[in-house]
Amino acid sequence: MTTPSAAGRRVVGVRLAGTGMAVPPRVVTNEELAKTVDTNNQWIVQRTGIKQRRVLDAPATELDLAKQALTDALRSAQMQPGELDMVICATMTPGMSCPSTAVRLTAEVGAQPSGAMDISAACSGFVYAINLAATLIESGRYRNVAVVGAEAMSRITDWDDRRTCVLFGDGAGAAVFTACDDPNRGCLHQSMASDGSQWRHLFVPRTDDDLPQNGEFNGKLNTLQMNGREVYKFAVGTLQRMIDKSLADCGLKPADLAMIIPHQSNQRILESAREKLGLPEDKLYINIDRFGNTSAASVPICLHELCEAKRLKTGDLVLFVALGGGLTWASSLWRL
Repeated sequence: MTTPSAAGRRVVGVRLAGTGMAVPPRVVTNEELAKTVDTNNQWIVQRTGIKQRRVLDAPATELDLAKQALTDALRSAQMQPGELDMVICATMTPGMSCPSTAVRLTAEVGAQPSGAMDISAACSGFVYAINLAATLIESGRYRNVAVVGAEAMSRITDWDDRRTCVLFGDGAGAAVFTACDDPNRGCLHQSMASDGSQWRHLFVPRTDDDLPQNGEFNGKLNTLQMNGREVYKFAVGTLQRMIDKSLADCGLKPADLAMIIPHQSNQRILESAREKLGLPEDKLYINIDRFGNTSAASVPICLHELCEAKRLKTGDLVLFVALGGGLTWASSLWRL
């Protein structure tokens, strides 16, 4: 579903008040992976752009990363945890199915009795979540909403599978949004979509009943399985269409954007999109070389790094785009 701009009808704007991020201290390089699986640094970099990733050491979890990221975001926003009305956590690697990571997070940071919920949309999760956050605030019923993307991808990675173990990393990012008096600030356009008929291209089977019926499964249960070729084809076409539609629906040109913040799936895909749009390198953010694919954490980590570097300012047009398992995809165009 796509929602066009409602800026002309809104009476409440949405302001990005603060950001934060957290990554584990342990760095796993391509050379280190090459010692345990049949791969090498050149092969990984040429196909993905990844040079290293961060990996959690037990007993640390996605909740620990989420707590650090949200604590930093609240500090950046100069806001107390108790001021939050809602905490939304995007994750595909929750420590427990109940309670959700978001509910546990409110206790960890002292945000009770804030509302709390997890969103599971794989790599698209954070963009889904900021679309929801913007809508909640625009409704006038919520004023301060925190959105966190937190993943422990190493917990569902088969470290003996060279097709997937080179791709993923752990991390968390957070953003705090608040109502403001300028109705022109906030989410100008959003889209969220899915195609469940393609689920078998990217999935985590828990039991034998979860396996595709075509008999092609040759992996391990409770680890992420991916048909890289099909996911790549899906990502290349869908990413470009999302960007084009967001701009067209708002009457904008690529040059009007201050920044595109994409999910960090593959450097080749991202650079191809940037070139087709005719944008300079500094207008589409890429950090996959340092963190790998951190699923729902990748977009907020990018956002935090840009804010810390003061590369975004009030009034900038920023487009968030992401694609993930499900298959899912989402976009969110903001005026900061």
